[in-house]
Amino acid sequence: MKKRYSIIKGSGCYIPEKRVVNEDFLNNDFYDSEGNKINTPNEEIIKKFEKITEIKERRYVTDDLQTSDIAYFAAKDAIVNSGIDKESLDYIIVAHNFGDIQSNNRKSDLVPSLAARVKNKLGIENPGTISFDVPFGCPGWLMGMIQADYFLRSGDAKRALIIGAETLSRVSDPHDRDSMIYSDGAGATILEAIESDEPVGILAHNSRSDTLNHAFLLWMGKSNNPDYEGDQLFLKMHGRKLYEYALNTVPSVVKESLEKAKIELEQVDKVLIHQANAKMDDAILARLFKLFHKKDIPKDIMPMTIAELGNSSVATVPTLLNLLLNNKLPNQKVTSGNILVFASVGAGMNINSMVYKMP
Repeated sequence: MKKRYSIIKGSGCYIPEKRVVNEDFLNNDFYDSEGNKINTPNEEIIKKFEKITEIKERRYVTDDLQTSDIAYFAAKDAIVNSGIDKESLDYIIVAHNFGDIQSNNRKSDLVPSLAARVKNKLGIENPGTISFDVPFGCPGWLMGMIQADYFLRSGDAKRALIIGAETLSRVSDPHDRDSMIYSDGAGATILEAIESDEPVGILAHNSRSDTLNHAFLLWMGKSNNPDYEGDQLFLKMHGRKLYEYALNTVPSVVKESLEKAKIELEQVDKVLIHQANAKMDDAILARLFKLFHKKDIPKDIMPMTIAELGNSSVATVPTLLNLLLNNKLPNQKVTSGNILVFASVGAGMNINSMVYKMP
């Protein structure tokens, strides 16, 4: 008996042209969260940062671009890649957290929604293409995929465009060491409903939201520099607590999604995880295998882009997927029948995981 499934029909991404290497932070004045100047030499700070995160460089948008612009670039790429008619889209879902922020006026601009702006830029006339935003922290793109999957499997929709786009460089405090983590980028996917006798595409997903004790592990706050002029707010985080939270919760969310899909860990070919911190991602993967009482982790099971692209929030996973599908990652390839597991964690705190079988 045929059932309705959601498959990824196409993908796209936009990787900003501006490269910012670690050495570009050598002249920054860093302060701790209490407003005290850090006297450790920047060379030492950067060396320790790179050892933990593996980030060597990141990408920033140019001054003329905002989040909706790069979301549009990724969307257009995905539409061309999929070969669909843009007017056939039932939904456009844009995941982000800060809206459009101009380079010379760093305030969040959220009206109209970024999804409405992307639809406008794409020139879509169809009033049946419903456009809305998802602010869900770093897991926003995956949450958009999960919502779209429900729409498609219900039979009410046939196609959806899901985008993750962010310009974290516009909310990064130059006096906070954590600013070196953040990056800009956009990734997009076209999700399409098909009828199939065998399970294919999105097999299962799982989500979790912990707000009672963890809502403010990430928040917006003033610069670490007490003498910083202006009232701009920057992205802040309790890094160590966030690390511990992710390590203690993400593996179980992934395990539950695999159990829902009736997929064994040995069947998983790739794990695509939010590019937040290489050390954290490695620890999450190891903890996942430990939950299944497995010691040996297959080589190259977890593709990574963080060394070159940094952490672009909602954009990391769809960008990673696009590069993987287009054979642009060294020693990484996927084929029909492969099982992919997606996972992300971020502000909220929110977590989600999705199990996908390549058509």
